[in-house]
Parts: sequence; structure tokens; C-alpha cells
Amino acid sequence: MNKGKLYIISAPSGAGKTTLVKKLVAETQNLIVSVSHTTRQSRKGEIHGRDYFFVSVDEFQVMKHENAFLESAQVFDNFYGTAQQTIETHLAQGQDVILEIDWQGAQQVRHLIPSSVSIFILPPSIEILRQRLEGRGKDDAEVIARRMRDAVAEMSHYAEFDYLIVNDNFNIALNEIKSIIIANRLIQTRQAFRLEPLLMNLLE
Repeated sequence: MNKGKLYIISAPSGAGKTTLVKKLVAETQNLIVSVSHTTRQSRKGEIHGRDYFFVSVDEFQVMKHENAFLESAQVFDNFYGTAQQTIETHLAQGQDVILEIDWQGAQQVRHLIPSSVSIFILPPSIEILRQRLEGRGKDDAEVIARRMRDAVAEMSHYAEFDYLIVNDNFNIALNEIKSIIIANRLIQTRQAFRLEPLLMNLLE
């Protein structure tokens, strides 16, 4: 079976990554998002096993000690991690998988899976990023200020990624990410596996 491709998608908070990924998966066949483990509390509407695997700090640390994570990181006051077995199973089944992780996790994954494709999403300006964070209405001024500082630190790692997407116009950004996935699916080695019967017939 042709192995799937692993895509890493990172962005500063407020750049629109989660909305883009949800739409991307809904409109693209054979593409799934890996469900991460986290120690943060679930938010309204989130479901264990669909949005995240919600675990305690102790449970998380046990998994980390057992090397169960492909990558793990502390973001703000919480821990996040991607179970290695889950990713390997999906890829072995030929599914393309998206990891929504920060630059720290991206570094770890690229080291372990060099064939992964990494995409970084940028906001159109620092002012618009601030407006988006303030527009959520979820955080006070102190939290927003911290998120802005962290966003700048996150964006400073853009050069480590294979592709850069600016999320100014949502549909344009979405189509640009789709084009990356389509191009990777058309790589000769992947196509040759899918098209083996055709190639055999053409070259008889």
C-alpha cells in the first residue's frame, strides 16, 4: 500500500489555522487531522477523542516517559503531544495526515520524519493579528499581550518551514494549501504506485 503523507501546519494564535484546516479536511478526500493529547481543560462543545484527548498532567508525563509521543510541547500553561502510534497507523493505511502543532513540535517531527511537509500560516499584518485576538472576546488585555509576544516568537521560525501561506483572503489561503497537497499527491513515486496497472498496460 502507498504510504500517506504527513503535513505539519503551524501558525501564531489568531492566524486562522484551525478554521483553514477544518475547511481543508472537509473538502479533501483521504485527509485527516491527528487528534492530539492535551492537559488543558476542554472548552464548550469540544469532545474527548474528536477535538483532543484530554488527560491529566500525570497521565501526560507517563506517556512522555514511555516515549509514546512523536512530539510534545508546552504551550502557555498546558502540555500538548502527538501519539506516535496513531500517526504511524494512519500513514501505513495510506491516509494523508495533518498535524496542527507549534514550531517546537514541528522541529521534533521533521527530525523523526524528514519526509513530512511543513506549512506555516502568517497573518496579513501584526495589526490584523491583534484585532483577531481581541475580536474573540475570550481573553483579557494581559493574556492578549502575552499571546502577541508569543506570536512574534512563533513567527520568527518561519524559515524552518517548506511553505509560507498568508491568510489575508480565506479562500485564497485555502486553495494555496490545497495546491500543496495536490502537488505532493502527484509526485512520481506516489503516482507510479497508484497508476501501476495503467503504466503496465501503456508500456506493454
